[in-house]
Amino acid sequence: MMRLVLHAVRLLGFADTPAIAGRFDLPKQAVEEALNDAEAQGWTTRSTFAGTSGWSLTESGRAENERLLAQEMDNAEAVRKVYDDFLPLNVLLQQACTDWQLRPSATDPLAANDHTDPAWDTGVLHELKAIDQALAPIVARLTSVLNRFHGYDTRFSTALERATAGETAWVDRSDVDSCHRVWFELHEDLIATLGLKR
Repeated sequence: MMRLVLHAVRLLGFADTPAIAGRFDLPKQAVEEALNDAEAQGWTTRSTFAGTSGWSLTESGRAENERLLAQEMDNAEAVRKVYDDFLPLNVLLQQACTDWQLRPSATDPLAANDHTDPAWDTGVLHELKAIDQALAPIVARLTSVLNRFHGYDTRFSTALERATAGETAWVDRSDVDSCHRVWFELHEDLIATLGLKR
């Protein structure tokens, strides 16, 4: 339980108890108890920011998270190979999100994308669709090693469907389960699992 609770906090960055419980479909009461135990150990801290209360990991919590993750790794080499295949897609995702946010003009190379050029946005969504198609086999490979990687591909696909339907926030916003947010969590999950730094 503690392994998944700490890992959920790490992936979410800052979240309340229901969100942490929901990340791996854990019982809320047990998660609350684990978070309190983790706080007593100095692994988590509860704070309030902009009217929102939530949990985050301390540095010692990150270290404990990585220690617990290392215990579950029977096939680190398989995960590392998947990570190597993930990295080129990560470059494409970063560029797609940049292109979603910016639409350079003749006078301003950093002009914000106001989403009034359907051809530009369609091009970005096309790139995200290619990433979406490449993500499913990557997640399948990861899930065959560690089941907790399950669902990243379907979450990404769901976000992309909403973005394609005209809900622009679902490409890159952090307050919804957007393509970028799902991708960021997957990247953090891989880094944590392999004990790497960003």
